[in-house]
Amino acid sequence: MNQDLIHVYFMPGMAANPSIFDNIGLPESQFQMHKLCWFIPLEDESLGEYALRMTKNIKHENVVLLGVSFGGILVQEMSKHIKLRKLIVVSSVKTKHELPKRMKVLRATKAYKLLPTQLMSNIDLLAKYAFGNTITKRIELYKKYLSVNDKRYLDWAIEQVINWNQEEAMSQVIHVHGEKDAVFPCANVKECIVVKGGTHIMIINKYKWFNENLPQLILS
Repeated sequence: MNQDLIHVYFMPGMAANPSIFDNIGLPESQFQMHKLCWFIPLEDESLGEYALRMTKNIKHENVVLLGVSFGGILVQEMSKHIKLRKLIVVSSVKTKHELPKRMKVLRATKAYKLLPTQLMSNIDLLAKYAFGNTITKRIELYKKYLSVNDKRYLDWAIEQVINWNQEEAMSQVIHVHGEKDAVFPCANVKECIVVKGGTHIMIINKYKWFNENLPQLILS
């Protein structure tokens, strides 16, 4: 029976730990959930090299990969190395052209190198970078979701997002995006499933939508 289960691997967003998926539930008769964690990148490691290393944590064949935000970018890179059943990105982008203008400016000027990542051990700053300014009144609620505050990781992660060079969207990707996403504005995103009222953190506060719709997205 277990051999018939569909294995679904979840990748959290930048600086986040797998607890962002705690309220996500899939029917255990059909699916088995696995949660991936960020690890510290090697010196001068490319996103492609990091993605290849992350695939070593995929222990099954023909899996579903779901990634949130920067995790969505990572699972797209991982999909270049392994065969998938489905590729799903949430609150993310599919190409460099979907990045917001402010990130394109950071790329052109290389101003991202000046970001104060050494201060991000301060959870307030880390939360603002990871989730956007919309949650400043709820910082306490989200502290548990952010645990990767290593400066080398943060410098690397920000650089990989800003400089992601994907020109065209992968044909097989399913993109779920929030109508009110402040980090990656919905207006910049093409060909996606729009979640009404969804923000950049909708994997946390719109979990009922995902529990209702993910099985169908995976099986369709």
